[in-house]
Amino acid sequence: MHRTWSSYLLQPFCFVIVISNRDSYLFEMMTVHNSLTPWLTVQKTSEAIDFYKSAFGAREVYRMEGTDEDLVVRLSIDGAEFWVSNGTPSNPLGGENIKMILTVPDPDILFLQAVKAGALEIFPVGEDHGWRLGRLSDPFGLHWEIGRPLGEIRYT
Repeated sequence: MHRTWSSYLLQPFCFVIVISNRDSYLFEMMTVHNSLTPWLTVQKTSEAIDFYKSAFGAREVYRMEGTDEDLVVRLSIDGAEFWVSNGTPSNPLGGENIKMILTVPDPDILFLQAVKAGALEIFPVGEDHGWRLGRLSDPFGLHWEIGRPLGEIRYT
């Protein structure tokens, strides 16, 4: 069977991480699967991180920091991960050029929690096109649709 490079890139692979602590070493096997994770660039990184924690219950799973200008954080909302870092004023991001769709079992509760944390409602949670969802804008200009598909739902 002939395999192309792209077929190798689509397969999970394992590698070893070596963590050194003085004279001892920890070897850990990891399996890496393909994934696509959004990276949001905002003007006030620390404030954005605090907002996502308050609005969506996000938690930090990785943090690399210097000053607010070079802060990079990976957040997780019950396993749905995304990155946040600081942008430049000359390259704003927001509104219609990117939208996040956050799929949750109960969009009504999370939507209200986000509005209470400072998000602006664009359209309320309702049912249309096979989804129950609403759209809001976070304090940094990014649009979030919070919803779930209607019908049979299988979360794993």
